[in-house]
Amino acid sequence: MKILRTPQEMTAWSTEQAVLNKTIGFVPTMGFFHDGHLALMQRARELADLVVVSLFVNPTQFGPQEDLAAYPRHFDHDQELAASAGVDVLFAPTSEEMYPPGATTTVTVKGDLSNRLCGASRPGHFAGVATVVTKLFNIVRPDLAVFGKKDFQQLAIIRRMTLDLHFGVEIIGHPTVREKDGLAMSSRNAYLEDEDREAALSLSRSLELARTMVANGERDAPSLTVAVKQFILSFSGTAVDYISFVDQFTLAPVAEVNKDTVLALAVKINDRVRLIDNGFVITKS
Repeated sequence: MKILRTPQEMTAWSTEQAVLNKTIGFVPTMGFFHDGHLALMQRARELADLVVVSLFVNPTQFGPQEDLAAYPRHFDHDQELAASAGVDVLFAPTSEEMYPPGATTTVTVKGDLSNRLCGASRPGHFAGVATVVTKLFNIVRPDLAVFGKKDFQQLAIIRRMTLDLHFGVEIIGHPTVREKDGLAMSSRNAYLEDEDREAALSLSRSLELARTMVANGERDAPSLTVAVKQFILSFSGTAVDYISFVDQFTLAPVAEVNKDTVLALAVKINDRVRLIDNGFVITKS
């Protein structure tokens, strides 16, 4: 596995592979790999001749009071895991390489896709995401890119941006990978103390509650929201950021759930760890 550090090295490698008619599958990450990341890498390996994984903790998607400095990092371990997953190139640039002095250009997906849910809670977050993904697409020049569906809103925004800007990159959404107890895998799970674990399970368990209620005939989104909120708050140490039943395509809130309805959640655990989760409330057969 090659480790490349500069955009110039990365683009030169990709150009060489294009001449050889090799397809490139790309997995953008911020590192601290877990089985969820490895599943994305494995999916890219199935779909492309070569796999590139970026490892870059992007400063522009963190707010002033967020966890940029504390975000978990372990490059040596990440390198080992990427190699074990058959990754061909680990692209690990510095912030100075990605945002050279004087850089003033940003990419913004306007409207409700960015303004709702996490966009309302984290102003500027998705502009940071869209900007860094644009940079990475231009540097890596992949044929396809694999993103996790746990970051449901991010996936919708990247699909829209890729279409609008004619990147010609196929965007693949991979199902959320979960721990044995149902907790959605996330690098931020490393922040959870033992006493936080039960509270963290309120997210996945509330998804199951909503599915059960819908299966039993409840379709009214406001009623479901009240029930889900009461359930989450019954766990000690939880604080709700948002609970929203939305259309999977537009992310617009719905009054009555249907087969295209996704329940999106953000919950803060013991005032320290903010976790997100989502899922269809009518499961596909």
